[in-house]
Amino acid sequence: MQPTLTYYNQNAIRFYTTTVSVEFTATQQRFLSYIPAPAAILDFGCGSGRDTKAFLDQGYHVEAIDGSEELCKLATQYTGIPVRHMLFQDLDAISKYDGIWACSSILHLPEGELANVMRRMSAALKPDGIIYTSFKYGTFSGERNGRYFTDMTEVTFARFIRNIEELHIEEQWITFDARPGRGDEKWLNLILRKI
Repeated sequence: MQPTLTYYNQNAIRFYTTTVSVEFTATQQRFLSYIPAPAAILDFGCGSGRDTKAFLDQGYHVEAIDGSEELCKLATQYTGIPVRHMLFQDLDAISKYDGIWACSSILHLPEGELANVMRRMSAALKPDGIIYTSFKYGTFSGERNGRYFTDMTEVTFARFIRNIEELHIEEQWITFDARPGRGDEKWLNLILRKI
């Protein structure tokens, strides 16, 4: 995980400026339709703080964390709430959140660590809670452009989630990258429910 965090700390301003204004309303609303305001949301790897701010503006109670200290500073300024510096592996909340938003974030974990973190996410959810997460579409895992990625397809994610019995796939869909010049990159989007 360390090279990935180093990448985000060194490139925080560029990452912030290229993601903070990306139009993401449709996906946000798909997630929010499961958890009406004023539900409690954890933005798990909030990056620029774009989604945290959108949820706050719609009346949700939001906590935000990120593993990059530099992104935490920028997201704190942008959202107006303190963004906590924390690694995914340190999540220890129990039955606290109605929803966890993990947009393009936990994909930086190797599969073994990902399973542990998803169990922690499940524990942090209230009964019937909802997770949104997304992965680059494919079967690659390893370092790419200075960061670690675990890519997923419908098949590989279904196989992975089988071992986390308390989480059920509510829906999944494929989108293309919303950032300028990245429209040929596919993403697997997932809504999971704690059962």
